[in-house]
Amino acid sequence: MPVYHGEGASRPLKYALICAMAVVPAAALAQQDMPVAAEPNPAASRAHAAPQTDVNSQTPDPAEPEASDGGPIISDEEFEDVLPELDPAMNAPLESMEAFTARQDALDVETKQQAEATEAGSPESLAAAQDGDAVEELADAPITDPAIAEPLPALADFQVEPVTIEGETPDNANVEIKYSFRIDGLEPVEDVVDDVSIESTFADLSALEDGDGKAANAAQVQARLTSDQELLVTILESEGYYDASVNGGLALPDQTGGKATATLNVSPGTRYTFGSIKLDAPPVVPDDLLSSNFALNVGEPIVATRVLAAEAQLSVTMPQEGYPFFSLGQRDILLDPVPATGAYTLPITPGPRSSFGGFSTTGDLAFDAEHVGLLARFDRGDLYDSRMTDDLRQALVATGLFNTVTVEPKRTGEIAPDGTEYVELEVVQNAGPPRTIAGGAGYGTGQGFRVDASWQHRNLFRPEGALIASAVAGTQEQGAGLTFRRSNAGKRDRTAELSINALRSSFDAFDALTARIAGRISYDSTPIWQKPLTYSYGFEIVASSEEGYNVPLGARERQQYLIGALPGQVTFDQSDDLLNPTKGYRISARLSPEVALNDGTRIYARTLLEGSAYYPLGDSFVLAGRLRAGSIPGIDRDDLAPSRRYYAGGGGSVRGFGFQQLGPKDPSGRPIGGRSLNEAAIEGRYRFGNFGIVAFVDAGQVYDSVLPKGDDLRYGVGIGGRFYSNFGPFRFDIATPINRQPNESIVSVYVSIGQAF
Repeated sequence: MPVYHGEGASRPLKYALICAMAVVPAAALAQQDMPVAAEPNPAASRAHAAPQTDVNSQTPDPAEPEASDGGPIISDEEFEDVLPELDPAMNAPLESMEAFTARQDALDVETKQQAEATEAGSPESLAAAQDGDAVEELADAPITDPAIAEPLPALADFQVEPVTIEGETPDNANVEIKYSFRIDGLEPVEDVVDDVSIESTFADLSALEDGDGKAANAAQVQARLTSDQELLVTILESEGYYDASVNGGLALPDQTGGKATATLNVSPGTRYTFGSIKLDAPPVVPDDLLSSNFALNVGEPIVATRVLAAEAQLSVTMPQEGYPFFSLGQRDILLDPVPATGAYTLPITPGPRSSFGGFSTTGDLAFDAEHVGLLARFDRGDLYDSRMTDDLRQALVATGLFNTVTVEPKRTGEIAPDGTEYVELEVVQNAGPPRTIAGGAGYGTGQGFRVDASWQHRNLFRPEGALIASAVAGTQEQGAGLTFRRSNAGKRDRTAELSINALRSSFDAFDALTARIAGRISYDSTPIWQKPLTYSYGFEIVASSEEGYNVPLGARERQQYLIGALPGQVTFDQSDDLLNPTKGYRISARLSPEVALNDGTRIYARTLLEGSAYYPLGDSFVLAGRLRAGSIPGIDRDDLAPSRRYYAGGGGSVRGFGFQQLGPKDPSGRPIGGRSLNEAAIEGRYRFGNFGIVAFVDAGQVYDSVLPKGDDLRYGVGIGGRFYSNFGPFRFDIATPINRQPNESIVSVYVSIGQAF
């Protein structure tokens, strides 16, 4: 990469991408018909070098004798005859140090006297100069090097000219000056290039632009101008203008305090196009796999970003099509100035066409290779696809059991029946801490504060068998539970769960002491994989003692209930995000057939249908809506346990009202609950950076009838704030009811994590 000669550090990544493709012009080499290999240094792509000599075809010097029979060029006798005789004084004893020092002192005195005589212009010094003075001999020597007499090369052969300075340089070179700059001659280029602005790219990387029109002195402006000359040449070359040249000029102000003007004069030259394209590779399957995935064509301009993108596309596509060991060599582009074309050659090593084989695993293991194979979405013998390898790596990461984990294909040399070579996927595991402590908190008007915490060991029962202990404490709920969960239970993304818990609930609607045992098998979405279709099914056994209002009795009473249920749910999700959707929709249906033992046996079903949609209006605004309807056929309301009835109102329901405060109420104004409900909500969500503002209108009601009637709806309006973190938005909503009734709060506040829907 070229070195940045301005004041800053290295060029940013954008400059590195511009310089990543190097091309060597062949103007001087065309006469010798020599191929020129592209060098990785972009500076080489700007060099217009003199003709090079082929080191493999040098012409012998006619002055040198040649050996005709492979023997010595001259005989030993001839060699000894030309050797000079040794000076006999070499065998004389060395002089003493005293004598040597005295002789050197005498020479120093003589040299000093000659220097003084030369400065005085004495006749002795002039005579010495005429009698072989070295300086005179050099000055009077005839010109023997023919290169000195050759004419200077053409100006067009240089891309970057030295900066010329107009005006007088201030006496104080360190006086701060202001400057402006302009680019001339770039208009023809801007009219031709596609999807890019040369001036915009230059402005992003320019040293003159970064200086904001101020410099410590004229020399600093000159340095920035020189650096920008090189930058502009590089940018032009990246767009195919390999003959481009840029001259720089700096006009200093006439007086102190004036503004200097820097000018870049561009001569872009002719734009080069691809004259030929050759992918130098052995045969692949299918035959057109390389050419059909290579996005360059003959006749297109030689644009660096297009070349890099086309090569990157091959590097991505080929491992997806059965070539995991695919690699590219160094590209070679030979430029021909007439007719401004380039011959492109790309060496390719595809490696063997491969299919999936087995698995191996090393390192600090969280589980064995057999469980790794369970997470894979491919079978032995399937054609290798790097997307499936990446998917397996993500599945391993999603277990939450690793600090680091890698998946790499390894050659086996084993040939499959279809002629491909089996590859083994090597999984290197580095298990992380298996224990996690988590907690959460929230507040809602009518529901009060609620804090929950959990401890879990995610791999206590290998593989992926977790034990979870949880607890909840709040103003209206207190409880604890224990859960066993097996992730990827016999099948990827399938979870089996068994839990037991006890809970005390004290709400206006009812007061309950509940013990519960439940089991569930589910196929769920995760933050890494948001699935379009999820489901769950299981069982639930609930024993509870509940106090609620008995309408026929006209008073509150406590009853005991034993309930068995088979709950199930299906969700179809086409939204773009699990916690913060901005487009798409979701539809969810729940069905729970139940049997209740309380003064007899009663069979009924709890059903609920919900849908939500999200529509973006620009980049920062989302319009969101939700509809919900529920029904409980097969049982009278007063025979239904109060905790199994439908209620509405609160942060996850109809905001503006307290928790469970909508619907029929007893004479004291406490909610009774019902057998059906309907709800609707619409939100306008505006986001700016990590913050957001929401305006909303909610509506809903609870009914004693089996089906929701749709009349007597209650409405709440409000605004909210959002703080968007990397795991979801924090929500703070304030709402008020419309046509507020007696005993209803003027303002309700809701704090939680995640959007309302």
